[in-house]
Amino acid sequence: MSEPADRTSLAWTRTSFAFLGNGALLTIRNLRGPVGLKELLPALLAGAVALLTYLIALRRQRVLQEHATPERVTPRRQVYVIGTAVVMLVVATTVGQLI
Repeated sequence: MSEPADRTSLAWTRTSFAFLGNGALLTIRNLRGPVGLKELLPALLAGAVALLTYLIALRRQRVLQEHATPERVTPRRQVYVIGTAVVMLVVATTVGQLI
């Protein structure tokens, strides 16, 4: 594997693990009382974002392995998708805590 592919894979995998950790913490926090979909929604969303991030990591790694310098180096769309997912996760967690 080339160095850019290694670094890209590590960065996206680190981000994915951060979302998994967030989901685990949200699950632990909400297990004190009765657990329904409302309590698990932020954790499920964090898990979905972690999976999405990992899939993006695999795709970016494949692109960098195939082409040492691809036409589009920056993953703008993927970064916007993950950024939007982070905002949705923050809103869902905040609303979940207020209800």
